[in-house]
Amino acid sequence: MNTEFVEALNALEKERGISKDVLILAIEAALTSAYKRNYGATANVRAQIDPRSGEFRIFASKTVAEEVENPINEISLADAKQVNMLYEVGDVLEEEVKAKEFSRIAAQTAKQVVVQRIREAERGVIYEEYVEKENEVLTAIVQRVEKGNVYVELGKTDGILTPNEMIPGETYENNDRIKVYVLEVRKDSKGPQVLVSRTHPGLVKRLFELEVPEIQTGVVQIKSIAREAGFRTKVAVHSTDMQVDPVGACVGQRGARVERIVNELHNEKIDIIEWDSDSAVYIAKALSPAKVLMVYINEEEKAAKVIVPDTQLSLAIGKEGQNARLAAKLTGWKIDIKSQSQAEEAMDAFYHEDHEDHEYQEEIESEA
Repeated sequence: MNTEFVEALNALEKERGISKDVLILAIEAALTSAYKRNYGATANVRAQIDPRSGEFRIFASKTVAEEVENPINEISLADAKQVNMLYEVGDVLEEEVKAKEFSRIAAQTAKQVVVQRIREAERGVIYEEYVEKENEVLTAIVQRVEKGNVYVELGKTDGILTPNEMIPGETYENNDRIKVYVLEVRKDSKGPQVLVSRTHPGLVKRLFELEVPEIQTGVVQIKSIAREAGFRTKVAVHSTDMQVDPVGACVGQRGARVERIVNELHNEKIDIIEWDSDSAVYIAKALSPAKVLMVYINEEEKAAKVIVPDTQLSLAIGKEGQNARLAAKLTGWKIDIKSQSQAEEAMDAFYHEDHEDHEYQEEIESEA
């Protein structure tokens, strides 16, 4: 090994992001493995590489014995005395082994170990890089669709988009560029496995953070998100500055900001509402675009009864209950929606029932 070897190590460190120290340890392990392959697996050896010159040395440790039974791990007292007269039986002597004594098979073993260790180190570097990107949004390039899964390129590694994490009705073609949310990064024997999503509410949150400077600075906060991917999303926002309209900041001039997000999500509808510390007001806003007449809340059960105009009932509930369902997810409250006429009928029924009970009680008392 020489300066060319050191230059190669430096190039690997720069290109693949693998520490030079890690590479040297890998090569030392390879040389140790090669020696054992050549001289016996029980040999007690170590390899040492000079990181500056690239020169390497291999040392074999042997125990000084009166009679040698295992020449791989033992050396006679007489031979040890030739090295140093101070050696006694039971001492451990370390002697250098010349690399030229290695066989061709041993050298091949060393090469395989080096390649394997470099791959392991590279996978470790990639894993550490991508595990830090969990819960973040990355731009991915579709590579292929196989057995229902979509495999995407994320830069230094690939990601997997499973059917459960795909937006309903969305199709993917090779070389399509899409935004994905990193769900989880797992260690695998073939390298890090990155699971990504297009349906997670976190994708919407991160897209707003990318598009809205006021969210990046913390002036506007996303309080809650409720999403049914491919159909509708509700986002509750709040401003820490009275001069900044949180909804307007997210919508952008002429709707430009939210439009870019909608386009990325293939025309998924997005309702942006202003969060409110008053639960009744918050629930009323969450049912947008429907107008609300009254909200009655039960703090203990965290349940709310909402009254809307007759003409707004279907809008408040939404198609197949979607609007009401998303409002409940967004606020964390159970929501029961009634039209004005339904509420009045219920009140009338309650009044008549209570009135009849009162008259019956008076009749019983008069008979008594």
